[in-house]
Amino acid sequence: MAEVKPEEMVHHPPMDQLQGFEYCIDSNPSWGEAIALGFQHYILSLGTAVMIPTMLVPIMGGNDRDKARVVQTLLFVTGIKTLLQTLFGTRLPIVIGGSYAYVVPVLSIIHDRSLTQIADGHTRFLQTMRAIQGALIVSSSIQIILGYSQLWAICSRFFSPLGMVPVVSLVGLGLFERGFPVIGSCVEIGLPMLILFVALSQYLKHVHVRHVPIMERFSMLVCIALVWVYAHILTASGAYKHTALVTQISCQTDRSNLISSALWISIPYPLQWGAPTFNADHAFGMMAAVMVSLIESTGAFKAAARLASATPPPAYVLSRGIGWQGIGTLLDGLFGTGTGSTVSIENVGLLGSTRIGSRRVIQISAGFMIFFSILGKFGALFASIPFTIFAAIYCVMFGIIAAVGLSFLQFTNMNSMRNLFIVGVSLFLGLSIPEYFSRYMTSSRSGPAHTKAEWFNNYINTIFASPPTVALIIAVLLDNTLDVRDAAKDRGMSWWARFRTYRGDSRNEEFYTLPFNLNRFFPPS
Repeated sequence: MAEVKPEEMVHHPPMDQLQGFEYCIDSNPSWGEAIALGFQHYILSLGTAVMIPTMLVPIMGGNDRDKARVVQTLLFVTGIKTLLQTLFGTRLPIVIGGSYAYVVPVLSIIHDRSLTQIADGHTRFLQTMRAIQGALIVSSSIQIILGYSQLWAICSRFFSPLGMVPVVSLVGLGLFERGFPVIGSCVEIGLPMLILFVALSQYLKHVHVRHVPIMERFSMLVCIALVWVYAHILTASGAYKHTALVTQISCQTDRSNLISSALWISIPYPLQWGAPTFNADHAFGMMAAVMVSLIESTGAFKAAARLASATPPPAYVLSRGIGWQGIGTLLDGLFGTGTGSTVSIENVGLLGSTRIGSRRVIQISAGFMIFFSILGKFGALFASIPFTIFAAIYCVMFGIIAAVGLSFLQFTNMNSMRNLFIVGVSLFLGLSIPEYFSRYMTSSRSGPAHTKAEWFNNYINTIFASPPTVALIIAVLLDNTLDVRDAAKDRGMSWWARFRTYRGDSRNEEFYTLPFNLNRFFPPS
């Protein structure tokens, strides 16, 4: 076998900006293309916006109309939060939506004895929603304080590229339960959707119409339209009439009865469910979910910056974004969405799939969220898409986020046994510990922590059920205590040094400067 000459070897030098994007964070496609891309992001955000209320509202005692109103409210507030974050927060092209991290403390409130004793279902729903609102309003102060005081910026100085690898990777990989396990509940819809989406977005991505790579950018819309029609034909023909309830929920269109229950026009408003009620145990338990969403969003910010072809967000910008996310959780509490705020991971993945990282596209999608949440019937029509279709898309989007996390390894020395140990242990335990907590809660309906202090149980069970949170605790602890003096270059700290301060790199000002010349009044610290 011929020996490879050194000059023939291919080298791939580390790059702090991802290449191959036609439109990055501050460049924009044509208005027509931007509107179509924004609508695509809106459609993708419907999966979580429908799934969380569908899961929680019936347990709270609510009916189909209550569920439709909560979905509308969640979409409306998601649009507002997204606009605020893209204008005044990190300014990254991200959607701020509902979070599954809040499910554990919310379920704890739902099962509170003082609420379960209420006989009338609708009254119990209203009282439960008000209790959730109170807990969200109080707990939102954690992110607001950590963000605007710049405390999170100080904490982020301990985050190296090596430490962020497992965190960002598990932001994607940690959501594996919402991928193929959901497809498996309705294979005849989910599997064709997955295969079709991969085929159109990857193998036919070079198909151009008027110089636009139509399949690369709009394959998700094409696939959803085709498979949605196919699913509706199966539903209308009665294919699922005599199947199990789980199959009907996974496969049928509008199984949540949103179209029939939604009003034609409805504008969500603060305190629409009544005055929030406040309970210390509920608030303390909810604070754990706030911390989890903070960590998950930090990882998502790093991924979004890379997929928008931007530089890593400086500590000041990162902290500013967390502060605005806290404002978002406060809005969740005031409007009554039933959950808190976090970055929509699937929408971040779509930036990579379409190779369009434009901020304007996400702002347009926020406009669609607000518009269709007010026009209830039209919004409910799109929300009738079976969740299995979204699960097929998640398989690709979450995988892209996981790969982005692994791409940070290019800044580190992976010939170092120290680095291999940290990445391997934090990745493994980041998956293994939450899986233990998840199985324990599924089998016994309570987490491993089951003391008499319910708020403490919620805190432990929520924190350790989150893969990115567990990964951050382990990776950052090991990275900052294990042979630190001799490992600065191996950890990749030199690569991120100039991005730690706002003026450390000239591109920071281009990507993250506030609009309307607001930097004069709020100068970067």
